[in-house]
Amino acid sequence: MAGVTSRNGSGERVAFIAGNWKMNLDHLQAIAFVQKLAWSLRDARHDFVQTEVAVFPPFTDLRSVQTLISADKLEVKFGAQDVSRHVSGAYTGEISADFLKTLDTPYVIIGHSERRQYHGETDEQIAEKVAQAVRVGIVPVICVGETAEDLELHGSSAVPVKQLRVALSLVESATDIVVAYEPVWAIGSGQAATPEQAEQVAGQLRSVVSDVLGGEVADATRILYGGSVKSTNIAGFLRQPNVDGALVGGASLDIAEFASIAQFRKHVGT
Repeated sequence: MAGVTSRNGSGERVAFIAGNWKMNLDHLQAIAFVQKLAWSLRDARHDFVQTEVAVFPPFTDLRSVQTLISADKLEVKFGAQDVSRHVSGAYTGEISADFLKTLDTPYVIIGHSERRQYHGETDEQIAEKVAQAVRVGIVPVICVGETAEDLELHGSSAVPVKQLRVALSLVESATDIVVAYEPVWAIGSGQAATPEQAEQVAGQLRSVVSDVLGGEVADATRILYGGSVKSTNIAGFLRQPNVDGALVGGASLDIAEFASIAQFRKHVGT
């Protein structure tokens, strides 16, 4: 497996820029995209030790992307968009964590708001999926976030905190997880949360990880912000001490824009 390292040589959390392609790009388009993205980052002299970059293609693209990255020794990582909560059996259309592990898949997104909304996934089902990923050594990217109604009724952190606590409830131990805070009201709206809002929730989420898995794991856990992320606002989020990266949706399908987001340090000025 392409190594997953949440800390750099200085002991700091490695920033993580993840691109969720959703249901876009077939396997031929995926090959061309990843090649061009890798070339763009190479030409920009991207430092993968400081900022990890990963793409999350549809299931039908995974083998092609994995083969390309392995054969060409590309530093871009990849992950799946979902995983089954079952090990194996009569579950038509589902993909087990064992299958993803065989493909050397480093990451898998679990609990994305679209899965919750369109497929009725519950917090308890998401917990089972997280447990499956951890079982085989795949790093789960656990998505949490509140709707506009939740925000009005409960505030910005109550629902994400509850979701994460349940998502981790079946995990006895884990050395590496990623949490993605995606306020549902910001996804695709063009109206992102403020960096201060993201930081407040990220801090609460890190406390949950500490409560469940211990302070050492919490300190190493990377917390991403997602929701209308673009190159013009990424720097503000990454200046926050508890925000370690971004889960990027629509902008991840634009190579130039996604590469620019990955180069956020140039915008931060560090």
